[in-house]
Amino acid sequence: MSSKFLGKGLAELHQEMGQIPDISVLTGLERVVVKPIPLFQISVNPDQPRKQFKEQELQELSESIKEKGVLVPIILRTVQNKPYLYEIVAGERRYRAAKLAGLSEIPALVKTMTNQNAMEIALIENVQRENLNPIEEAEGYENLMKKCEYTMTDVSKLIGKSESYIRNLIRITALPESVKEMVREGKISASHARTIAVSDNPEKLAQDIINQGLSVADTQKQVKKTERKRNSRSFNANSLDSAYVAKIESKLGKKFGTIVKLREKRGGAGDFIISFANRIQMEDLINQLSEQ
Repeated sequence: MSSKFLGKGLAELHQEMGQIPDISVLTGLERVVVKPIPLFQISVNPDQPRKQFKEQELQELSESIKEKGVLVPIILRTVQNKPYLYEIVAGERRYRAAKLAGLSEIPALVKTMTNQNAMEIALIENVQRENLNPIEEAEGYENLMKKCEYTMTDVSKLIGKSESYIRNLIRITALPESVKEMVREGKISASHARTIAVSDNPEKLAQDIINQGLSVADTQKQVKKTERKRNSRSFNANSLDSAYVAKIESKLGKKFGTIVKLREKRGGAGDFIISFANRIQMEDLINQLSEQ
């Protein structure tokens, strides 16, 4: 076990006591273990919401780790069919800093979880710590909705933010990549980005914001003077009320005896997502739908 991982005081204790056993926690039917994991066995999560890590902050954390060790374990999950490999669920920043500090291993809580659970935990941790820039946060919400088939109501309950906040933020994911980069770098604010997202020429407006120092109010006036995207008005005007969506989902869920989700898209289109737990329930649903 690395003395850098343990910290100075614990390193001396380790020499006296020998190998320190894993810390085990029983949670329901699952045994969750906190133990040192070699860094070479760990890979990053491709669905990690946070994409940018500031070098100076990593270097500062690295110096702290050299002095005190890693005080908070990262969260890992096992990789399917590869029992000796792990994927980061939460704590990539600590993992990167540990590598910079020259550690060979890092304390980790190893847990078995689904892709959906891993995405939820990664997003919640980053949002709560306010580690994400607006683009990363918006793409994190959108990723949950696409890959986990979440509705905006689901995301709102999970994150603890209003649906209007999430809806407005997700709008900026449609911006051109050049404008997204300006948001990532802090050249224009999330409020500016949301304002110009409905414009047909957001790149020009973004440059005007930077060059002319436009406020959000000034930008709104500029947007009103320019042509808006064709579907921006119709989608906002026809977007279904969350209470109405919940009522529909509940009504259909009771009818079919399972979970039903309504996912609305732009222009009034959408999907109904009907879940089933096993093949028997699937066949039952097929029979019910065929009889209608």
